Amino acid sequence: MKFVASRKEVADLAGVSEATVSRVLNGVGPIKEETRRKVLEASQKLGYVPSALARSFARSKSGNLGVVLPYVPKAHLFSAYFFSEMLSGIGNKARDSGMDLLVMFRSPGEVMNYADLFRRQKVDACIILGARDDLGELAAMQQLQEEGHPFCVMNQHFAGEAFLEVDADHVEGSRLAIRHLTDQGYRNIAFLNGPDSYSNSQERLQGVRVGLQEAGMELDPSLLLEGNYSRRSGVEAAATIAARLDEIDAVFAANDRMAIGVMHGLRERGIRVEDFPAFVGYDDSDAAEMAVPPLTSVRVPFYEMGELAASKLIHGSLDGSASTKDSDFSSEWHRELLPAELIVRASSIRK
Repeated sequence: MKFVASRKEVADLAGVSEATVSRVLNGVGPIKEETRRKVLEASQKLGYVPSALARSFARSKSGNLGVVLPYVPKAHLFSAYFFSEMLSGIGNKARDSGMDLLVMFRSPGEVMNYADLFRRQKVDACIILGARDDLGELAAMQQLQEEGHPFCVMNQHFAGEAFLEVDADHVEGSRLAIRHLTDQGYRNIAFLNGPDSYSNSQERLQGVRVGLQEAGMELDPSLLLEGNYSRRSGVEAAATIAARLDEIDAVFAANDRMAIGVMHGLRERGIRVEDFPAFVGYDDSDAAEMAVPPLTSVRVPFYEMGELAASKLIHGSLDGSASTKDSDFSSEWHRELLPAELIVRASSIRK
């Protein structure tokens, strides 16, 4: 039997990644001369030759992984914990695979023509962050799917669609938060949620209801508040919470920024920290540990979500199997939810 070397064996012998082997042998992208020499020597020694089909496919690629973000002022965008963490995870996988990130911003109210990014060969695959449940947005993604372009939606679910999606289990994360509060005897729990145009807001609300039902309770509609995931909306919600502080004994906010905003708003009204209700946030951002008191929060694996989405798309688009028209690929991996974890700190411990 004739021994046939694999790309992995070439990569191991040359001391580089498989993606680097592919780029050297297919003449794609800038490569250091020393790296090119090592790969060529290893390939010759092992007798490895990539197929003509693989070479043709590789040369048709841009080498870019697209990431689409909503346009907001830079300071707010990159201080948003979940954006920065997801981008870090995506970028890590892209770097390991020898691909570049092409970050694009969607203007406010703009329906982006995602398919045009592929037609102009600007990207080989695309990750969409910050999408809303909007008819125009949905139509743009349906076009991507119909044309067979590889893409992934992160942190947003479109019910009834067979899009590739990566998210966290927000229902379970919120359930854990509520059970933590009810197990300590808290009964009048205010829930500050985000806009329901985001699926994760809807799922957090579902988790709240489940957690309360498990404790034999129901959500009081008057204790359901809505913000927009900003700290400012938390400060504004503090007015309602302060006015009912004699009955509200706990606050669960759909992200840390709003939870910390409520804390700030209560302090601005002269309410002492020791008189605060219990607080639970969501995301477990860096700010949670620095809050006063330190904020209990639901940890979401944003970095791992970014790595997973990028890995699925990169490996699929490099071997041609990530097309959403490929029934085997889409049925194998449609929506993947990573687990959330409750991190308990002083803000929610009953005094």
